[in-house]
Amino acid sequence: MQENNFPLPQDESDDLYEHYSFTAEKGQQPLRVDKYLMNFIEGATRNKIQQAAKDGNIYVNDKPVKSNYKVKGNDVIKVLFEYPPYEHLLVGEDIPIDVVYEDDDVLVVNKPAGMVVHPGHGNYSGTLINALIYHFDNLPKNSNERPGLVHRIDKDTSGLLVVAKTEEAMTHLAKQFFDKTSERLYYALVWGNVEEDEGTVEGNIGRHPKNRLQNTVYTGDDADKGKPAVTHYKVLERFGYVTLVSCQLETGRTHQIRVHMKHIGHTLFNDERYGGERILKGTTFSKYKQFVENCFKILPRQALHAKTLGFVHPTTGEKMRFDSEVPQDMTECIEKWRNYAKHVDM
Repeated sequence: MQENNFPLPQDESDDLYEHYSFTAEKGQQPLRVDKYLMNFIEGATRNKIQQAAKDGNIYVNDKPVKSNYKVKGNDVIKVLFEYPPYEHLLVGEDIPIDVVYEDDDVLVVNKPAGMVVHPGHGNYSGTLINALIYHFDNLPKNSNERPGLVHRIDKDTSGLLVVAKTEEAMTHLAKQFFDKTSERLYYALVWGNVEEDEGTVEGNIGRHPKNRLQNTVYTGDDADKGKPAVTHYKVLERFGYVTLVSCQLETGRTHQIRVHMKHIGHTLFNDERYGGERILKGTTFSKYKQFVENCFKILPRQALHAKTLGFVHPTTGEKMRFDSEVPQDMTECIEKWRNYAKHVDM
């Protein structure tokens, strides 16, 4: 049965298409390829990976291997299938878009939490890109062949994005992001009491060596394993066991705020991928545990919102600046912490 109404390939062929590719770290200890891939492919089960190996679809150094093959340092592991990756099969979908601003050149949208920006492994429909290509014709493609996208934010992060409607706008806006002249301000609720009123986190960001679904900070001799990243933060409000901060991005690495705040000991509240869905600060009282779990239910995602976005208009040269409301789930969670902090001596 065909799922998600995506067209199947027109022609059956023996060609294999690369869906995943990983290079094992130099110091990788021998590990079964099925176990290895479970750390790197989101949503994959061991049975699914073993079946892929049985079908001859897992290659190491360009040779098919069985699921018990032991991955070693510098091995190149690829997962191949007979159909192209779904993210190249872009289909327009009639999904509402919250348009904050629009003219002939640019579009500013307010993305809800839970919406993936572009199709990828495990998310082939319901994305912002699916919505954009339904509502707008002839959007220019960026270097990754993604229509209109100048930048992106994570699935469970809410907030503002600018979309280019012309090739000229795409080039102009991309350069602003590259030159770090655009403005991107986020609100984040983080674990712990951030003692300094403001500060800057600098640390190269790259893939985590043991979990490809995470990024991490590399410093010292390992700095070249990541790309330079700078985040400026300010404390907005303290609630004892958690702190509301604003984060100004100087660079735009994947998961940058989530990684940098964890690096300085302040993981984002309810950030499951980085360990923030556990109680990291507070008391051992069962009432407190119940309070935090209620907060998690109100805000079932990382507490991060792309609040402010600024850039120079690619045609008029006018400075544009947009601000968005913090969404209800995050506002309610913050208010619960505010009330808690008033009534508890910490």
